[in-house]
Amino acid sequence: MELLSPVGNFECLKAAVQNGADSVYFGSNVFNARIFADNFDLDNLKECIHYAKIRGVKTHLTLNILIKDNELEQALDLAKTAYQYGIDAIIVQDLGLATKLIELFPDLPIHASTQMTVHSLNGALELEKLGFKRVVLARELSIDEIDYICKNTNLEIECFAHGALCISYSGQCLFSSMLGRSFWKSWKMCWTLSTSL
Repeated sequence: MELLSPVGNFECLKAAVQNGADSVYFGSNVFNARIFADNFDLDNLKECIHYAKIRGVKTHLTLNILIKDNELEQALDLAKTAYQYGIDAIIVQDLGLATKLIELFPDLPIHASTQMTVHSLNGALELEKLGFKRVVLARELSIDEIDYICKNTNLEIECFAHGALCISYSGQCLFSSMLGRSFWKSWKMCWTLSTSL
């Protein structure tokens, strides 16, 4: 059992580490699903990994979006830099990127993001064949479905225990963010109109 916590900035990282997280995951300022969060640039990415590592906490970098052809080299460069800094795993959505990472860094665990919407044993087994080490299962699975997958694959299994702030359907975060932005934009417009009356 491992307690894995998201961290969006250095203060969140310190809070997670000092309160018992076994591992943390975070994105850089490119190629992650939480692109509008604070995130880490290359300089503080190194500091972040070092801070966690000397305290015995594992670090996972999120490259959990679909990568365009013209972005592949930049995504691979980021992964290489994180690997050199000592990252413990990379969480991905894009199968092409994952395949290349598994080929280039065979000793670096690649985890399948919940963005892949893996909700069945067949999905998990296909990822296992490709060389993934872990799958973050879709959030909408029942305990029995999770148990069945756990008992029939050699992959590490990760599940969200708390924190589904989107529409609670894995792989739909982008759609959810669009809904959220539309809602808050409308709410802000209504609030501005009502306060100006």
